[in-house]
Amino acid sequence: MSSRKKPTSEEYKARVAQAIQLMETIVNDRLTPRNIRRVVSEGIELLKSEKLSLAARAVQVIESLDEIMQDPNMPLYARTKLWQIISYLEGIRD
Repeated sequence: MSSRKKPTSEEYKARVAQAIQLMETIVNDRLTPRNIRRVVSEGIELLKSEKLSLAARAVQVIESLDEIMQDPNMPLYARTKLWQIISYLEGIRD
């Protein structure tokens, strides 16, 4: 039996807040290509939306970020931030 407790809704919301904050740094960085900033901006809007469950929103954002990670124009520092964002969102469950 594991001694790890299940994260609470508040902990999930804190992870999302951290992810959004990091995503905003990418959106505001004019050295990051426009198509990447657009996808990240759409991800922020999705995470802030209340239409889907938090877990469903996290999965959709992870999928869209995963797609743009393949972009050869992605600056290395932006790719590193995206990995960090994905790690914040990965553990979110309903």
